[in-house]
Amino acid sequence: MAISRSASGEGAAEVVLTAGNPYGSRTLVVERDEDASVAYLCSPDGTVHGACWLANHRPAPAVVDLARVTSSLPPIMPRANTLHPQGRRHLGQLTALWFEEGDGVALYENDDLLAVIPGWADMSRGMPGYARDAVGESPFAWALSEALEGLAPRIGNARSYWHWRYSEGAWPSFQQFAMGHLDRVLGPAGRYWDAGGDRLPTVGITERPPHGGRGYTVLSTVGMSCQRMPTIEQWIEQPGAYARIELAVATRDDPRDAALLLVWLAQYPWHSVTWLGHGHTAKWYHEPETFPLGPQYSGVLMQANPPDMPNMSGFAFAGEAVRWLWLTPVTSEALEDQRH
Repeated sequence: MAISRSASGEGAAEVVLTAGNPYGSRTLVVERDEDASVAYLCSPDGTVHGACWLANHRPAPAVVDLARVTSSLPPIMPRANTLHPQGRRHLGQLTALWFEEGDGVALYENDDLLAVIPGWADMSRGMPGYARDAVGESPFAWALSEALEGLAPRIGNARSYWHWRYSEGAWPSFQQFAMGHLDRVLGPAGRYWDAGGDRLPTVGITERPPHGGRGYTVLSTVGMSCQRMPTIEQWIEQPGAYARIELAVATRDDPRDAALLLVWLAQYPWHSVTWLGHGHTAKWYHEPETFPLGPQYSGVLMQANPPDMPNMSGFAFAGEAVRWLWLTPVTSEALEDQRH
């Protein structure tokens, strides 16, 4: 049983909050009618990734009201699964607090935590969000009180992160910190390009010309590790060691060509709500003949700590080590082999 958004028109629910995440990849939508309120976590195309009942506004039925579910109206929680079986007033002032990764969100009513829809919410697998007024587990919401031990640190980190991130001087201080590390491991910087435009995450590309015994240029992103990647905890048990990355590429040719690979992938995890790691591949998004390093290639392979590349270890942010993933161009055949 899944919750689906109502269509516009007569009898449809009213939208009372729309709040996008800082990366433009997810939107929280809260809807209500006279009987109930519900929150949806949506992608820009309207696809619902998570949904969570918030409150009943009339007495709860003994069992699920299937007519409301099939008509895509906000569900009414059955009596056994709500703290307020007689219903409660309409919700007060609503505000959203996004996780640092942008894939999950906490919803507040006035100053009280009302609900959390984490990145791992998935209605198709019976995993809705967590609601303050929910009791136990139902298809519409799970009890927030029973999940706070795990969720509270994430929410606290999110509040601290965005407070820091939007403070004056936050980005320049991170940038200086990261560039200083690269000075130590790669030598003096050459050119620097903006790879983020006017969208978060803010990312730049630094060029490190041949230095010492290194006869090739290294290009590195600067800023990917300033925020954790989305969804990683759904795949890795200890995500803290893998959640922060930067990308690098080595070249003996025109560095501006190789830099296009970093421009392509620098914001990808947050805009596509995914993560990048060792052994991952990415297929070039445009026509094959436009691949920056030659038409014989179709994409890249990402590798952590390849033996023939400089050791980039020693940089951490927010107490978590940053890993550099080196990009190697690969053919379409190699991409197909990696998938199998």
